[in-house]
Amino acid sequence: MNVILKAALWMTGAIASFSFMAVAGRSLAAEYDTFEIMLYRSLVGVIIVVVVTIYGNRWRELRFDQFGQHFLRNAFHFTGQNLWFYAVAVVPLAQVFALEFTSPLWVAVLAPLILGEQMTRIRALAAVLGFVGILIVARPDVGTLDIGLAAAATAAIFFALTIMLTKRLTRDNSITSILFFLTTIQLVFGLITAGYDGDIALPNAQSLPFLVLVGCAGLLAHFCLTNALSIAPATVVVPLDFARLPVIAIVAMILFDEPIEIWVFVGGVIIFSANYLNIWNETRKRP
Repeated sequence: MNVILKAALWMTGAIASFSFMAVAGRSLAAEYDTFEIMLYRSLVGVIIVVVVTIYGNRWRELRFDQFGQHFLRNAFHFTGQNLWFYAVAVVPLAQVFALEFTSPLWVAVLAPLILGEQMTRIRALAAVLGFVGILIVARPDVGTLDIGLAAAATAAIFFALTIMLTKRLTRDNSITSILFFLTTIQLVFGLITAGYDGDIALPNAQSLPFLVLVGCAGLLAHFCLTNALSIAPATVVVPLDFARLPVIAIVAMILFDEPIEIWVFVGGVIIFSANYLNIWNETRKRP
């Protein structure tokens, strides 16, 4: 199977998982702050990863000699994810996802510096086209600052840094090792940030299913994303995530009565065109 197609299949799983996580995060926002959501998300993830690691006897795959890189990666991700959960609670989901999609622009800029990948004209053009599509979808008001939109835009930068470090870690670490440090380090971050005031909201019968969904979806999303990044360049994998935009727009309309505007689809056409251009270029270079 073609490498690009394999990466696309893994990203399909990531797209579905991120969408479920957004819906669950929106449902939890009234009862839990972002730090508490991240705490329970990481706790569920730790339980799953430890069980799978024990069952598969994969403890020897864990690499503690690169703990510094794991720590930095997860500090970036924890910051970005908290900003993302905040934005999900106060901004229409389609706009959150659209602003999050500025990450490929940062990936395209940072990949040559961090990963040693080549910045080609086609990749640069695809990134610019994607950015134009995002602006059409989001249409931010000039001269005003929306905290929710700012949080979503800033989260994209931290996600791009996370992707860069994830790609670097996949060179020497198994997916088990990456997910183990992802969940355990962020569980510690969650305990510190959620519990610093001595008040952590406990799960109840109504919120527990959503907390479990956030944890499972978040872990599965990273499992799929890490697999995709392990077999294809970051500047190819990340633009595939643009397919989340029409998916979440429809989901938000059905569940939260958020209107679908024509500009969402106009921008989506431009974004998909940029994706096709980038994927076609990467496929063309391979026999």
